[in-house]
Amino acid sequence: MLDSLSQFGAAFGTFMSPGAIVTVLWATFLGIVIGALPGLTATMGVALMTTLTFTMPHTEAILVLVCIYVGAIYGGSRSAILLNIPGTPASACSTLDGFPLARQGLAGRAMGISTSGSWLGTLFGTLCVATLTPVLAELALTFQSFEFFWIAVFGIVIAGTLSGGDALKGYLAGFLGLWIATIGQEPHYNFQRFAFGYPDLAGGIGLLPALVGAFGVAEVLQAMRAPAAKAVANTVDSVIPRIGDVLQYWRTILRSGAIGTFIGILPGLGEDTAAWSSYAAARRASKEKEKYGKGSIEGLMSAETGESACVPGAIIPVLTLAVPGSAPAAALMAAMLIHDINPGPMLMIQTPEFFYQIVAMLVIADMSKLLFGLTLVRPLLWILLVPRERLMPIVFVLCTVGAFAITSRVFDIYVMLFFGLIGFVLRELKFPMAPMILGLVLGELLESNLTRALVLSDGSIAPFFTRPISGVLAAITIFSVVWSIPAAQNAIRGGMRGLLRRRATAG
Repeated sequence: MLDSLSQFGAAFGTFMSPGAIVTVLWATFLGIVIGALPGLTATMGVALMTTLTFTMPHTEAILVLVCIYVGAIYGGSRSAILLNIPGTPASACSTLDGFPLARQGLAGRAMGISTSGSWLGTLFGTLCVATLTPVLAELALTFQSFEFFWIAVFGIVIAGTLSGGDALKGYLAGFLGLWIATIGQEPHYNFQRFAFGYPDLAGGIGLLPALVGAFGVAEVLQAMRAPAAKAVANTVDSVIPRIGDVLQYWRTILRSGAIGTFIGILPGLGEDTAAWSSYAAARRASKEKEKYGKGSIEGLMSAETGESACVPGAIIPVLTLAVPGSAPAAALMAAMLIHDINPGPMLMIQTPEFFYQIVAMLVIADMSKLLFGLTLVRPLLWILLVPRERLMPIVFVLCTVGAFAITSRVFDIYVMLFFGLIGFVLRELKFPMAPMILGLVLGELLESNLTRALVLSDGSIAPFFTRPISGVLAAITIFSVVWSIPAAQNAIRGGMRGLLRRRATAG
């Protein structure tokens, strides 16, 4: 215990220098701006900044990206409250009650609620990172290739099942990502697949150019189609959070923090799912259901707390299993790999100091977010008034520079453009993007562990189902697929009702 406290103290001390504080301030502010501007997302911000910070020392680079991530998820509430347009997908839920509050002349109070809820949500999730990560990392050390195979499959399945309205579209997007991950050289024997004689394709598809395209160029194309929006007001009332709002809804804050963290741990779901799930849970438990959708303080608090708690939650599987919990976490994991940090079960053994630094980064970014949320309302209002048609060309140039910067290959620009077009088409067809990105991220993990497991078992698939943990993961994965089929879901529910009736009759 004392050793852990000293490690945490050393980690916080690392970021107490004037240079580190300045880095935290500008990176968090940039993240808030990225989140506040409709058309820019947390994933795009983290992916772009990864391409622009790869020459930095790894600690400073990851600090910048964590601050961007935390700030962007919070910043989306600014445009959600004032424009009724979510700055990020995660803040879509905040429009339900944030914008009605702004129309009632309570825009400042709404932003104060979002600030306090977001701050407490991130703090709750960070405490979970500090307590759960060592436990899960120790458990993950007992995993073999059989278990990691099912974790990869489960991540894609659960993302496809829950990230969109149509599970079939989610599965198709996930398998598209898996197929793209097979382009290049086979991991064990370097056999070329789907390269068609092109050396660039033989090197595989880079994750960061794909992320920049899917979440950057695609957003630019979508923003060009969207109508312009105007803020409801240029002035707001006091944004200082009311202590009474926090004390009155403390149960909602704890519930939403737990839900957001849990959903963050599940691969691929992300902050938008956490916000909607927290909002739904708060509404079911609320004594003020009639206020939801009309300016409910409790509803806005639940959405903001849930989505912000998901940020640290999504980092937990990155640190313990090398599986991202959300799309921005996937970009963050790619940045770790670029900076020679190997996330996964061995991280706590090889570089335990990095775990403590991540916790310190989250706390410092959270405090910086609170500072900006309470003091820089007016500059953020001015930023929101910048026409989108002036921003999108700048974003596109940054996407192009970012895609080229990592390896200085023109081919990566083509990859970015291709994924931008694919992302735009998939969004227009209502396909979720998270399963495709997760399939691309987990493709190598799935394939390498499948082949390694088959070598260990002499080609037998029995251990995939007979090993205790592997069998549980297989059962959960198969049940998730079956449950996503409406007919099977109705049959299971009907069977459960019939069983309960028979027990009641027998009793």
